Amino acid sequence: QVQLVESGGGLVQPGGSLRLSCEVSRSIFSINGVDWYRQAPGKERDLVAAITSGGSTNYADSVKGRFSISRDNAKNTVYLQMNNLKPEDTAVYYCNVRGTYYGGRGYVPFDSWGQGTQVIVSS
Repeated sequence: QVQLVESGGGLVQPGGSLRLSCEVSRSIFSINGVDWYRQAPGKERDLVAAITSGGSTNYADSVKGRFSISRDNAKNTVYLQMNNLKPEDTAVYYCNVRGTYYGGRGYVPFDSWGQGTQVIVSS
């Protein structure tokens, strides 16, 4: 099993910044892709940002130019840097990581979700 531990959420004023982290709990062989999603109260979970194994990134139109997704392979951690935050960014943010780890008898694919971290943008 691969668990993800998220951190970095909180309360911030409009225009402020936060950096979310998503740490993979165990040594892994490879990461195939990482996504950040968010879910506001009463709404569906939407994709915010994605990064592929090759480092290509993609963003929702609503966050382009303000959010940046990155990964630190040495630390098994992925990040979402959020700048110029707006009240409409308020949501619970989730990371999703897909990859492979060595399970003793062979390589095992995984598709794991973080527990979610709350971001509130308010004055």
